Amino acid sequence: MYVEKYSASGNDFVIFHSDKRKDRSELAKILCDRHNGVGADGMVVLLPHKDFDFEWQFYNSDGSEASMCGNATRAVAHYAIDKGISINNRAHFLTRAGEIVVDVNGLYANTTMPNPRILIEDIQENGKNWWLIDTGVPHLVTLTENIENFDLKEAKFLRDKYNANVDVYFLDEDCIRVRTFERGVEDETQACGTGIVACYVRAMKLNQVEGQTKVIPKSGEELYVDYKDGKYYFGGKVIKVFKAEVTLDIPTYLIN
Repeated sequence: MYVEKYSASGNDFVIFHSDKRKDRSELAKILCDRHNGVGADGMVVLLPHKDFDFEWQFYNSDGSEASMCGNATRAVAHYAIDKGISINNRAHFLTRAGEIVVDVNGLYANTTMPNPRILIEDIQENGKNWWLIDTGVPHLVTLTENIENFDLKEAKFLRDKYNANVDVYFLDEDCIRVRTFERGVEDETQACGTGIVACYVRAMKLNQVEGQTKVIPKSGEELYVDYKDGKYYFGGKVIKVFKAEVTLDIPTYLIN
């Protein structure tokens, strides 16, 4: 089989398209394996759709499906435009969290995000105030005084307790710095689009930021979040890392 690998701010994905819908959770685990596979945080399959450019199936590296992934929307838009699945530098497609529109300009991609829902504003854990915010997937968010102090054991505990991704953010002079422990990857990732938007939502509600805001994830790349005309936007650079023929001994029924 042939796949392509894209990186969106350090969040990396194996991408291919198919005309068949099927359960590909086992295939995702094989391809996303960083030692014996292609290696990625997630796998995305583009499927035909009568009303949109395409519909996606998104899998985390552990084979679980997720409704939304902000960085993957940007990477998939680049792939779709490159393959002629989408045209005029715009990808309009369907996720389990709803329809998404991504505009691509060179390496940069700007995506609309599902409208966030603040589920709980007062969760007390380990002396910290956490908000539970759904940005297509649930995120526990708290403000930190030291972005270098991200306790992964605490994050894992909270991820399991609330079945949510876990984010901390820090208000720097000209940006927000964000770190995220992701479900499905079960570790900290280099960047998480839905987590970045969740942190932006809390910061905006607390009047800590307004308008277009620069965000720096663990990867160190510059991303931007904005809120205008009732919609949230998330943008940044995307890189096609490589395209490859996969020669792993994968059972045919998992591919076709």
